[in-house]
Amino acid sequence: MPGVKTNEAPGTRAVLRHYRMSAYKAREVLDLIRGRDADRAEEILNATPREAARVVGKVLASAVANARNNDQLDPDDLFVSACYADEGTTLKRWRPRARGRATRIRKRTCHITVIVSRLPEDKLERRRARQAAVTTGLRSRRVAASRRGEQRTTTETDVEDLDTTAEGALDDAGDVLDEVVTEHEGPEVIEDEDHDGDEATGPDSPEAVVTTETEVEDEAKVEEAPVPKARRARKSTKKAADSAEGDDGAAGDEEKG
Repeated sequence: MPGVKTNEAPGTRAVLRHYRMSAYKAREVLDLIRGRDADRAEEILNATPREAARVVGKVLASAVANARNNDQLDPDDLFVSACYADEGTTLKRWRPRARGRATRIRKRTCHITVIVSRLPEDKLERRRARQAAVTTGLRSRRVAASRRGEQRTTTETDVEDLDTTAEGALDDAGDVLDEVVTEHEGPEVIEDEDHDGDEATGPDSPEAVVTTETEVEDEAKVEEAPVPKARRARKSTKKAADSAEGDDGAAGDEEKG
């Protein structure tokens, strides 16, 4: 088992040994959290969709717990000062291949180390000042909003206004619908004056007397046209008169003769 490195960063450490994963895969995740605050590093690992992120997250949680319980450090003041992955024991296996040969299979392991330390005083002061400024700004915004009355609640007057607006919108929609229906209607309907308007009239009612403009024009044409029977009657009367005159003339000639 290797000891503590001489060039290792000071702080509280946690180590996971002989984990069945290559050191290359673990290093790709460790590069994401190196130098980050402990809280921020935990958020990054939770959002990383890799198996190594889950393992490194457990090691980080162990290091933070060691710092809190063993060194009495505040977890909010910690950051990842160092993290690395060393190669562990490699398990060798064999796979049979063609012509009696065999191929070596290497099942690699790694040792994952995470070290957390307390932030320097100057960084802690800047961090606390930034957090205080954010908190003060939020509080002042809430106070200013309440003074200006921007945080307005819905009252009965607002509800009545909404109802009135909705009714006006429905009336406008009804007017538009009536105009569309009027444009698409047929010829104008003329009701008979003799018909009582109080009674219900309609296309299916036997008592309804409804005349369209087209029917009025047709009736006028019929009245203007001569009646064929009257014409034939006049012709026959004229022929009878002519024949009577002819008979009278012939009788007069006979008497003279």
